Amino acid sequence: MKRVGLLDEIRGFAIICMVIYHVMFNLNSLYGVDVPFFFTDWFDIIRNIFAGAFIFISGCVCRFSRNNLKRGVQCFFLGMLITFIVAFVQPDFPVHFGILHLLGISMMIYALAEPFFDFLPPFIGIIIFGFLFFVLFNLPHTQNIGFEGVFEIPVHESLFKTNVLFPLGFRKASMGYGDYFPLLPWFCVFAAGCFFGVYAKDNRLPRGFYKTRVPFLAATGRYTIWIYMLHQPVAIAVLNLIFNDR
Repeated sequence: MKRVGLLDEIRGFAIICMVIYHVMFNLNSLYGVDVPFFFTDWFDIIRNIFAGAFIFISGCVCRFSRNNLKRGVQCFFLGMLITFIVAFVQPDFPVHFGILHLLGISMMIYALAEPFFDFLPPFIGIIIFGFLFFVLFNLPHTQNIGFEGVFEIPVHESLFKTNVLFPLGFRKASMGYGDYFPLLPWFCVFAAGCFFGVYAKDNRLPRGFYKTRVPFLAATGRYTIWIYMLHQPVAIAVLNLIFNDR
């Protein structure tokens, strides 16, 4: 099936940004290097934009896959593998439900609920899940749903005291985390991508979307899962060589 060049390029750029983010995180948390802008609000916004683009495009490509259930199981397994590795390498920053866990579960949900995604008009689906994302965005951090400063509805605190609902976004305040992308709100971004993928698959996007302008980014975008799995061990090995030689 014909590839959508722009989506590959955006996903490639997003994974490169993610690698840079994790390298800076390692410098700060493991080697005590001060990265002045790393823990600022605007940097968190940039991180969420690129992570959101990666998740959105992952939803888009579900429309091109023949077996999303299998892909979801494989992706979730890789996420669990990272959980166990990080528990030994970086125990202070555990990955209980990272981006691969999110994508794996989201792919499985899509596979099981595909008739729903096919029934709802794509434009309506994008609007609904886009709205839900912004309504639920603050849930894991403030325990409220709604728009800050406009209307906020508190969620019952008992949901946040359990140890089993953190994949949904109901995380205990005492639970440490390094990479956390709960289903609420991030599945909404994935779902919106699934609906947008209808336009991509049916060649209903502008012609420019299907052209590849930066081959390196497009190629990177096709191998994001392997880059995500391997970049941290490589980055830590390189940083160990640099800082141990000092």
